[in-house]
Amino acid sequence: MPLTFSPSGQPATVKEIHGKDETKRFLESLGFVVGGPVTVISQMGGNLIVNVKDTRVALSQSMASRIIVHQ
Repeated sequence: MPLTFSPSGQPATVKEIHGKDETKRFLESLGFVVGGPVTVISQMGGNLIVNVKDTRVALSQSMASRIIVHQ
């Protein structure tokens, strides 16, 4: 399921990342790697604040929808 549908506070694991190579590299530089843990902290207006590699990162809804996770 896309990261945008992940419930707040529940840890998930990145399963895959969709998009162009440039987008994938950008998300990897933020810490979103396949097999890595990610937790949604809050969601406002579709935009997300997530915890990844002990850092909080803000993502737009369109960027978060490219990150596929599983619980």
